[in-house]
Amino acid sequence: MFTDDQVEAAVRALSDPGRFQGAEQRLAEVAPQLQRILAQAMHEGGWFGEAHEFQVQAAATAGELEERAQRIRALLAEETRMGMLVGVAVGFELAHELENGTRGD
Repeated sequence: MFTDDQVEAAVRALSDPGRFQGAEQRLAEVAPQLQRILAQAMHEGGWFGEAHEFQVQAAATAGELEERAQRIRALLAEETRMGMLVGVAVGFELAHELENGTRGD
């Protein structure tokens, strides 16, 4: 595991404005595959199951316009957070696979 100081140093390094330029170019090439993996992971984790559908219906049918808007904003924020967390987990696993070689070769 990493120490807090190591994580802080890594986060500072990531704040360099040009840091992600090369990564963005590489990710653009594999984005469709990564999007498929992310969607699959979120589906398997239950993020788009019955509970999600219930929340969508509740947001869409809330009484007043402002309440609907507030519920939709909250739902979108939660989905964004979960997508980011699952995306990071997928990214960690991808890095692990690339460092250690893929299974099934």
